[in-house]
Amino acid sequence: MDNGNLAFGIPFQSIDWNTIEKVVYKGERGAAYWQTLHYAGLRIRVVEYSADYFADHWCRKGHFVQCLEGEFLSQMEDGSNVHLKKGMSYIVSDELSSHRSLSITGATLLIIDGDFLKINHPGLNMDLLSE
Repeated sequence: MDNGNLAFGIPFQSIDWNTIEKVVYKGERGAAYWQTLHYAGLRIRVVEYSADYFADHWCRKGHFVQCLEGEFLSQMEDGSNVHLKKGMSYIVSDELSSHRSLSITGATLLIIDGDFLKINHPGLNMDLLSE
């Protein structure tokens, strides 16, 4: 479902993720299966990491990530790791971290990203980031 031309808001709608095509992205090890919806300035995904998944790239894009099932690590370029399991989330704005994911047992995530996470977006209060 591509709703990229919707410029004035998102009308109420339900999403049956069972009808959204899964696209496979191979990692250094394992694979990620993306189901993606696009709206103007917004991307919503359900992403499944296979067991033994290790991303093949560093990401500097901002995301809101909610772990729906399983567990995974977000490895930071500075060598630190953030462990998330079912019921946990993280959020980061564009360009504020360089991270990549890995999962030993597999995980299912809801990932939301878009223009609202850009550093210069008028809706992002940078003062809150320094508190």
